[in-house]
Amino acid sequence: MLLTFSLKKEAAAGVDGETWRHYGERLEENLHHLADRVKRGAYRAKPVRRVYIPKPDGRQRPLGVTTLEDKLLQRAMVEVLNAIYETDFLGFSYGFRPGRSPHHALDALYAGLLTRKVNWVLDLDIRGFFDAIDHGWLVKFIEHRIADRRVMRLIQKWLHAGVLEDGKRMEAEEGTPQGGSASPLLANIYLHYAFDLWVRVWRQKQARGDMIIVRFADDIVLGFQHRSDAERLWKELNERLRKFRLELHPEKTRLLEFGPFAADNRARRGQGKPETFDFLGFTHICGKKRSNGRFTVLRQTMRKRLQAKLSEVKAELRRRMHNPIPEQGKWLSAVVGGHTRYYGVPMNSHALSLFRFQVGRLWYRALSRRSQNGRVLWDRMYRLIDRWLPPARICHPYPLRRLGVIT
Repeated sequence: MLLTFSLKKEAAAGVDGETWRHYGERLEENLHHLADRVKRGAYRAKPVRRVYIPKPDGRQRPLGVTTLEDKLLQRAMVEVLNAIYETDFLGFSYGFRPGRSPHHALDALYAGLLTRKVNWVLDLDIRGFFDAIDHGWLVKFIEHRIADRRVMRLIQKWLHAGVLEDGKRMEAEEGTPQGGSASPLLANIYLHYAFDLWVRVWRQKQARGDMIIVRFADDIVLGFQHRSDAERLWKELNERLRKFRLELHPEKTRLLEFGPFAADNRARRGQGKPETFDFLGFTHICGKKRSNGRFTVLRQTMRKRLQAKLSEVKAELRRRMHNPIPEQGKWLSAVVGGHTRYYGVPMNSHALSLFRFQVGRLWYRALSRRSQNGRVLWDRMYRLIDRWLPPARICHPYPLRRLGVIT
């Protein structure tokens, strides 16, 4: 019952058109009927309705919209399996796990880059990971830990339900649709066996120097003391992933010099500033502290993410142009507040202020477009911005301070 109320009431319906509100009108009866079908083996998973959302780079990201009953069962299954797999998953895995968030992964990466001997960073990108998961290997991985045949049958039904796109049903031989409640956990299980256990042994037995590992779902960053370690792991990891029908993206996977000596080493070779890398929405940059000139890691909002969010705000303001100003203000307050709560990390104040300024500018344009005079006086606009748009502020402590409290 609690799982039902935890679902979003306004979420899009799946292929059967069933909504939360309609299902909730006879909730207990519907839940009893669903439980009975599962017990009798009469439950049938329905195809996933595929939709596409734009990515910051202009491409389309496929998402799967599951039916309400499939969501309920998947959510219940995830609750049970999480209790089992949380004892197995390794410490450097942060994605979609209870009590862990993107900022825990960001803190761990920051702390590793500052406190360990890291001179090289390997930024990994697995090509089309969620669409490339092999069902055969996934079932083997789960069977290694789960002996209940009913659980395995349910998971296999979801994997083989297929995808409905443009009215045509396509059988799925591989992949888990992004958007389903079970997909993040199944992806974590797959990478736990295909990558995590292997790389932990590699660090213990193969690495000659320091090595750090941070993984959030399929976003992976590795840090190395020696370049030879990074190049050797890169080569061996390609072979390892190929065994499980995965591959590293040849253009997006890259090795870069990063750390306290990167700037001096590259300047001596005439190569310019150290390269940067992106992780969980932040661009990581080699920098120096103003107080003592020591090495630090600057984390700034990714330019693509910032521009993409501003484009969304612009389009939505055009749609809401004739709404009352208080309604617009409340919505923009939520947008700016949410952006600040995520990106409000130390040394990112400039990007936060820029986002707030640009949102205010877009709001000014929208209000001027609907004004009879063709413009809004800036005195009034400043009052609206000060009233409705939360100030740019740092919401997160320095990672070393937060990790010190946690550990």
